[in-house]
Amino acid sequence: MHWPSRRFKLFKLDCSIDQRYTFLSMKKVNQKHISNHLLAWYKKNQRQLPWREANDPYQIWVSEVMLQQTQVKTVVPFYIKFLKIFPTVKELACADLNKVLKAWEGMGYYARARNLHKSAKIIIEEYDGILPDDKEIFLKLPGVGEYIASAVLSIAFGHTHAVVDGNVKRVLARLLQIDSPVNQPKHHIIFKQEATRLMGKADPANFNQAIMELGALICRPKNPDCKHCPIRQNCFVFLHNRTDQFPKRVKSKPVPTYKIAVGIVRHNNKMLITRRKPEGLLGGLWEFPGGKLNKGENTQAGCIREIYEETRIKVKVDSYITQVKHAYTHFKIVMDIFYCGYISGDVQLNGPVDFKWIKLTDINNFAFPKANLKFIPLLED
Repeated sequence: MHWPSRRFKLFKLDCSIDQRYTFLSMKKVNQKHISNHLLAWYKKNQRQLPWREANDPYQIWVSEVMLQQTQVKTVVPFYIKFLKIFPTVKELACADLNKVLKAWEGMGYYARARNLHKSAKIIIEEYDGILPDDKEIFLKLPGVGEYIASAVLSIAFGHTHAVVDGNVKRVLARLLQIDSPVNQPKHHIIFKQEATRLMGKADPANFNQAIMELGALICRPKNPDCKHCPIRQNCFVFLHNRTDQFPKRVKSKPVPTYKIAVGIVRHNNKMLITRRKPEGLLGGLWEFPGGKLNKGENTQAGCIREIYEETRIKVKVDSYITQVKHAYTHFKIVMDIFYCGYISGDVQLNGPVDFKWIKLTDINNFAFPKANLKFIPLLED
């Protein structure tokens, strides 16, 4: 490999962070050498995953949507189950949203499922059931951003669009000794440019999968396996013994924790469930009524108040069931669950968009948030 004969001089520039990066941090690397070694390694070491056996753009699209915010080991069973229920884009488009959410239940980030469903309908109605392979058109589908578009179009259609996820950023930050924090959106363009430069024009589908696989298996966040890295001799951080210093990250603010009280309201051998609005957090899912406690409020009193405010029915707390802790992206909850007895009133919703009185034996017909799934097995008739 040819090494630069001298370091770049540091001089004052009246320009943006991204422009300064372009002037000061561009490394001279042998793109073809890196690409060849990476592809050879991937061919020999790639994991056998169900979506890698697919050549149907729809199946590849489903896998990339699932993988966007969920670990591979979690996605595999969901992916297999989902495609058994919805093997084609037409069957997904024609399905009821509740059925789609039920198939997604437990994987989280339910907006992905809602948008996948909306997009399937558009593909059937406007594109004769064929996924568009034009990036500008594909980006217009609900829930499709730069990552999804680049991944699907490169893997399914062989287009030269570099994919940049957390794994790719980590590899690039170490390979090229990039100081820009990987968790700051304003620096994403830097990693996109470098990924595109390294990809070149040969075999974009396998290059994208290879660099993501390298980040997942070798260039791990902690204790990277540099000894078995196929491109370590091109890695600036490895050669300068600075692996533990990269990638750079901006320290995140601590997430708040909220106390929640939820009631299993029983009346005439049935339980009350409500459905959330179709948009927003956990949109379209069913849950048991309840909500956030006021500061200093007793959990039982808060449970009774929240149920009344949400449904306009009066209840009493009969007994305590359990406590559930759950973490979302930007906050955590500590949720106390109670059996509640119905006293009076007709359900008049304030917030939810639907309600049902159901028997416990029917509960599997409805899609619930993961926090609810943690206590549902404890419920009794």
